[in-house]
Amino acid sequence: MWPRLVANKILRKPLGSNNFVTDFPGNDGPDGLVLEAPSFDQPSSNSTSTIFNHHKDTNTHKYKVFVSTWNVGGVEPQQDMNIKDWIDTSCDIYVFGFQEIVPLKASNVLGSENSSICMKWNSLIREALNKKTHYYSQDNLKHDKHDHDGNPNIIESSNNPREFHCIISKQMVGILISVWVRSNIRPFIRHPNVSCVGCGIMGCLGNKGSVSVRFRLHETSFCFVCTHLASGSREGDEKLRNSNVADILSRTSFPRGPLLDLPRKILDHDRVIFLGDLNYRIALPEATTRSLVERREWNALLKHDQLMMELKEGQVLEGWHEGAIQFAPTYKYCPNSNVYYGCRPGNRGEKRRAPAWCDRIIWCGKGLKQHEYGRGISKLSDHRPVKAIFTAEVGVLRTLKGYHSFFLSERLDKISSQLQVSSADGFLCKGSTKSRSFKI
Repeated sequence: MWPRLVANKILRKPLGSNNFVTDFPGNDGPDGLVLEAPSFDQPSSNSTSTIFNHHKDTNTHKYKVFVSTWNVGGVEPQQDMNIKDWIDTSCDIYVFGFQEIVPLKASNVLGSENSSICMKWNSLIREALNKKTHYYSQDNLKHDKHDHDGNPNIIESSNNPREFHCIISKQMVGILISVWVRSNIRPFIRHPNVSCVGCGIMGCLGNKGSVSVRFRLHETSFCFVCTHLASGSREGDEKLRNSNVADILSRTSFPRGPLLDLPRKILDHDRVIFLGDLNYRIALPEATTRSLVERREWNALLKHDQLMMELKEGQVLEGWHEGAIQFAPTYKYCPNSNVYYGCRPGNRGEKRRAPAWCDRIIWCGKGLKQHEYGRGISKLSDHRPVKAIFTAEVGVLRTLKGYHSFFLSERLDKISSQLQVSSADGFLCKGSTKSRSFKI
């Protein structure tokens, strides 16, 4: 294991596989889980893709995008956990970022990934987003579509334009990013890809780093970067985090696609959002920080926030934006408590860790407008979740003739037939391929 990891570091090879989990968009609806690799982006004899890449006669549509980040501290979600109140169900695209979905111990960092935890989180997300999956359709009542007992039929989830499907879910050690979209815009999602960068032990392991996902919606490219940067509250530790960011921006790379026209690097995309446990702290003495937190003097604290100072000085992510922070620091809390760590008597010599806004969402580029930026109240871990809601401008072709059929064409069937899912990966799906939701 170690020689291979050292070799990968020397050769600057990306960490992990570029496969990811998705609800594959078959003609019948979701068939369950498959692994999709970037290699499926092969040139096709279908010339439709060429037409749409070169035809730039577009209108601008706006979509609502929900983005959240949460360091769950290695705590496994319970089956009865309710995240519905945390999610605004009026959005079109949902991006869920997690850190430490498994404890960052050696067996998890060096061993094979535990996909069962990832599946539990995705199952909770699916249930929360699709809590109104089944509904009575008045249109069906008008057409007298009843069952044998005369009761109105219930519309299955695949026929619901407001149902959500997972287009990308990817885990690297403790980092998980999961992207969901409404079923009525799913046919217009193209070229989904992932790229993992490890910045942890030896500068390459996945206990710290990023999982980036990208896709094109209509004619606009999106990139979401879920990160967990270097920890530490000592003076100068912010430079390690800056270095992590620079490493992520330089090492993250996506395939160019069959026409070599897709963005390769993070900053080449039209809409880019960073989310995660960025770990930046407050550059004040601990006693001063705690006193200001008790008095809820956020502005006084934010003047000394490391990320804001580094952004202002151009030391990291120059030109990026963050919404106004009007909520309490998200780290570090006592277990299952609203009390910050270190406020209670602890063990002698134990690190106290002053409160800080470690969990952040920032963005760059035009065409993104933030409407909400806040934190949640869940006591699951020592961090509080953070969410943001954006409006994203998307270029849409004025003439869409033949566009939808491209995604339901024989080419898609051909790709589907090429997919091979190994049972060793734990994602082998069995049973009927009729329209249904499959829990991940």
